[in-house]
This record gives sequence, C-alpha cells and structure tokens, in this order.
Amino acid sequence: MTKQKLQQRLRDQFQKAMGGAPVWAEQEHRRLRKEAESEDEDEEDEDLLRRTGNFIGSSDSLPKGTIKIKKCVDANSESPADAKLTSVQFHPSAQILMTSSLDHSISLFQVDGKTNAKIQTIHLEKFPVNKASFSADGEQIVATGWKNKLFYIYDMMEGRIIPVTNVRGLNEQKVSDFQVSPDGKYLLLFGSSGFLHLMSSKTREVVRSMKLNGKVCAAAFTADGSKIFANSEEGEVFIWDVQSSKCVKRFEDDGCVRGTSLALSRDGSYLACGSQAGVVNIYSQRDCLLDAEPKPQKAVLNLLTAVTSLSFNSSAEILAIGSRHADEANRLVHLPSFTVFSNFPQFQKKTIFQTQSVDFSPRSGFYSVANNKGHALLFRLLHYNDF
Repeated sequence: MTKQKLQQRLRDQFQKAMGGAPVWAEQEHRRLRKEAESEDEDEEDEDLLRRTGNFIGSSDSLPKGTIKIKKCVDANSESPADAKLTSVQFHPSAQILMTSSLDHSISLFQVDGKTNAKIQTIHLEKFPVNKASFSADGEQIVATGWKNKLFYIYDMMEGRIIPVTNVRGLNEQKVSDFQVSPDGKYLLLFGSSGFLHLMSSKTREVVRSMKLNGKVCAAAFTADGSKIFANSEEGEVFIWDVQSSKCVKRFEDDGCVRGTSLALSRDGSYLACGSQAGVVNIYSQRDCLLDAEPKPQKAVLNLLTAVTSLSFNSSAEILAIGSRHADEANRLVHLPSFTVFSNFPQFQKKTIFQTQSVDFSPRSGFYSVANNKGHALLFRLLHYNDF
C-alpha cells in the first residue's frame, strides 16, 4: 500500500470514529457480533440496574460508600503495548481512548466497553514516549520523550507526524513533561531547575517562563486557563497568573516533605496534592487563593507509596489516586464526603498491578488505568449514563 493510500485509510478511519460518536450504550454496528450469551446477560443486568433506580441524570449526586462499577474488556485489548504504558487519555469529544508506551507507540481505540476496536497505532522511531496528550480541540496529539527536548505533534486529521526539534526561547536540555492549556493556546513545558515555560501552540515559541524554588514535580491549569498551580518536590505549591506570569500565591502543602503530583477539578472546587509518603491532601481552590496558609479539607491516607497519579472526574464527584510503586495501589475517593469507595479495587487476584496513568471519560461513563504490563484497564461507572 502506498504512503498516500495508507494515510487516506487512517484518516478515513479516524474521521469515521470522530463523527457522530454514539452514546456508550448504543449497540456497536461496526464490529463482529461475537458476544457470548454471558455477555448478553451482563448487558441485561446492566439495563435492569439502570431501569430499577440506577437510571440517574447528571443532576443526581453520586452516593458514597460503594460504587457501582463493572470491569470491561481492556481498552487496548486488540493491541496491548510491549512495554509499560506511560499515558492513558480519553478524547475530549469522541468515543476514543489513547495510550502511549515506552515501546515507542501511541495507539487509538474506539471505546464501546465490549470490543474496543483499534483505530490505529503510530510508531515513533527511537522515541520511547514519556507522555502523550490530546490537544484541547482533540485534533492533535503531543508526545514527549525521556532523553532530549525533541517532541512530536501528530495531526490526526492530516495523518501527519510533525517533529518539533527547536522551540525558540527554550533553553533546556530535555523536556519530558507538559500540560495543555484548556483553550489550546499554550503548552506548559516542564524545564529543569524549577522552570516552567509557556509555549505558544501557534508559533511554537516560548512566550513566558516562570520559576519556582526547587524542582517542578507537577503543574495544572485552572479550568478557565487563567492560572497555573504547580508544586515542587520540596512540598511547596505556587500559583501563577498566566497573563502576567507573576506568582500570585505560594504556600506549603500541609505536612508534605516531598511533593510528587497535583490535580485540579474542572469545576474550580478542589486542588489535590500527592506526596512521597502516599498522602493526598485535598484543598478548596478558593481557600488556596484567599487564605495565607490554607489547610486541607481532608488528608487521604489510603496509599502507602508515592502518589504518582491524580485525576478528578468531570463532575468533581470522584478523585482517582494511584501509585506506580506498588501493585493494586489505586483508589477512588468520593467527593464531597472525602471517603474512599470500599469496593474498589476488589478482585480475587491482582488486576491493576502498578498504576502508571489514570483518566475518566468526558462524562464519567468510563474509568481507565494504564499499568506497567502494557494494558489499559477499562471500568464502566454505572452511575453515569453518558460516555
């Protein structure tokens, strides 16, 4: 097959997947109907659950205690990675999930919870992928590696891989981590010696740089894109104004000796900070901006090793926490009660292994965990009707 034909085929496949994404529960027309009777029965049970009291609109809050959850076929079952996964992310608007791996691959899957058909895999030569993320509009994927400042942009509509070898104004030896701004205007590149660089997505040049004391371990944009929260390995949290790049606030993460991770809820309610000791402090974003020394609303103590993954679902009713340093170290925290769901994980044998990355689908219908075995585990959260 010629290169042009291959690109056209991939583009057609992707556009077919992007267009008219069905609601999660709609029957899959594209794939073979090879569901066993047991799977059909499971589906009937699920329908029954929804009809008898679990058919809840988004206005009904998620109950605490136990969570109605069902394990599905792995999201990447058609093409597991040959090395540990480094990222898992749901597409912002289509029923698509992306994985990246140290095996130099980025893969896309159509998520239906039953077959999760593979759309395509992109191989980046001699480039173990440290992190991959969709652009804000979902039309591109940005991927960084481990060793240098080269990164790639994959244009999914064009089927084109664009190497970015030089960013004007970026004086760094390597860039392995980044964040995408909610409006898509910027990439926040993590540098060395506490530097964060704001790169224009359009011109691919650094427009502003910020510096915190110590080493950056994590950072995130607020939902409106106006501020950046970052924490250092030294356990301090810094808040920057994006337009002026001025630090508007800094405070110590309560009781933290070494910071490891950070996440913000999309509704502007919460900040979560993870530490080396396995503690997750959950703050009010408002308190962080207004109080001189904000105190956490809750310290979650359910992990015993460094917290390396944090993610809020879209309605800020669940915080997923995970550690790559221990098997099965993955919990779901109910908000606003700040209690951990008692029935997850709850398997007869090891299932999750080491959590490398976590994500919720746009309307929380699914939860995915990327692990060190090359699998993207997929769970259906039955409280939520939509994908």
